[in-house]
Amino acid sequence: MNFRKSCLLFIYTCFIYSSAAFAQQNFSTWAPTPPMGWNSWDCYGPTVTEPEVKANADYMAKNLKGAGWEYIIVDIRWYVGNDKAHGYNENNPDYVLDGYGRFQPAANRFPSAANGKGFKPLADYIHSKGLKFGIHIMRGIPVEAVKRNTPIMGSTAKAADIYSTEGQCKWLKDMYTVVAGKPGAQEYYNSLFELYASWGIDFVKVDDLSRPYHGPEVEMIRKAIDKTGRKILLSTSPGETPIESAADVQQHANMWRTVDDFWDNWSMLKDHFDVFKRWNAYRIPGGWPDGDMLPLGRIGIRAERGDNRMSKFSKDEQYTLMSLWCIFRSPLMFGGDLPSNDPFTLALITNKEVLYILQKSTNNQELFREGSNIAWVADDPETGDKFVALFNTGDGDSAVKVSVDLKQLGFSRSCKVRDLWLKTDIGTVQDKFAPIINKHGAGLYRFSKN
Repeated sequence: MNFRKSCLLFIYTCFIYSSAAFAQQNFSTWAPTPPMGWNSWDCYGPTVTEPEVKANADYMAKNLKGAGWEYIIVDIRWYVGNDKAHGYNENNPDYVLDGYGRFQPAANRFPSAANGKGFKPLADYIHSKGLKFGIHIMRGIPVEAVKRNTPIMGSTAKAADIYSTEGQCKWLKDMYTVVAGKPGAQEYYNSLFELYASWGIDFVKVDDLSRPYHGPEVEMIRKAIDKTGRKILLSTSPGETPIESAADVQQHANMWRTVDDFWDNWSMLKDHFDVFKRWNAYRIPGGWPDGDMLPLGRIGIRAERGDNRMSKFSKDEQYTLMSLWCIFRSPLMFGGDLPSNDPFTLALITNKEVLYILQKSTNNQELFREGSNIAWVADDPETGDKFVALFNTGDGDSAVKVSVDLKQLGFSRSCKVRDLWLKTDIGTVQDKFAPIINKHGAGLYRFSKN
């Protein structure tokens, strides 16, 4: 073998090994802290438009980016030109596909996507704000692509060669299952993510993937993302991912759902105490159990559920939600229309002392559960301080004392306490700390040695 061929072989080998290393090692480093962003679903359902997305991006860049918020996510059915609120148009959806069976943004809703530009112009706009852009997709290949028997980019197979009706989504019939192992199956997913990478997508939420857990398609999606060479976070949805699949989803996704769709309902919020306790052992760096979007602020504008409203959660319940999500370290995806935020909502989601727990804390766990009184605890690895969240989940009319023994936290007799929601130093406490917590409310505190 001559010198030139030896050099080319060496370069090619290095490329193959570096690509393998990229695929196997790097994706978990793309989300070193739980992702924080805005998602269009809770306020606009399947009908969000480009001006609305830009308005939310503008608000985030101005008001939230400094607190760590960075993702703007367009949720379901951006490829349907005539969808509707309070459900889906399933009778005569106006699908937009390209010649390879891949959905394209509906230009009547996203004008910058006209003439085959896709989401690239919108992604460029969001990137210009210092933010990142994501989309929602459904698992599988479009039924419409199978009907048209479109070719698959990078393969001699066609759409009708790779699909199955088995396992089709029960609540939205846009897609068929892609059968792993069939010629053209991996190439189809490769073509999807090659397209998304060309648009500048940073985040993809894949629906109908978690429950039941579609392991073969999860693996194809992981391979397709890695092949692009672009850092595209993978979020799986919806429903509770089976616990028995936790180890597998950790190897393939950056975040995965632990519940069905979450709305502004106290019983749904209360259920998260059990859900998060169940999933607490499966949180890893770069892999985050996801308690779903935050139905806060102005929601229901054109949503699947409910009318145009400010969140039905009381202020105390909103403190509970944010305290629990942060001390569990769930991703934060805000569901309300950001430009409609009131001062309370803005302050709630930009409290840097609270968000520090989300971003930095370790050893997060439930400390005790005594009837309706619940405590979670976590460590500050930089200072040795303790974070404590105290909750009153009772349905009685009165506030109650929720008491924590300082010895449970590792303090011998006394320590300093700071109220993180009020941003106020409480002072030195001895032996026990027993604040009054409102019904459905929470307190969040930093405990430090004297």
